[in-house]
Amino acid sequence: MNFAALMLLLREHVVLRIRNGELTERGLARRVGLSQSHVHNVLKGARVLTPIVADRLLQALELSLLDLLRGPSADHPTPFEPSQDNPP
Repeated sequence: MNFAALMLLLREHVVLRIRNGELTERGLARRVGLSQSHVHNVLKGARVLTPIVADRLLQALELSLLDLLRGPSADHPTPFEPSQDNPP
């Protein structure tokens, strides 16, 4: 795993949490001290996710790099993994 892959994991994690309705771009932007448009562009890949912004995202979401490496938790399943509450 390299640094670029970690940044991609973080971006995907944030996008999934927004899609799941756990947070909004606007709310996240307020928490990290950036404009909503900047956060939006970072999440869609139009702007580079810098290490400083990545650190702010991790801090705002109370995540560590180890959390990203461990993958989704029961609290934050990916859309491709059914939760225990909704079996296929």
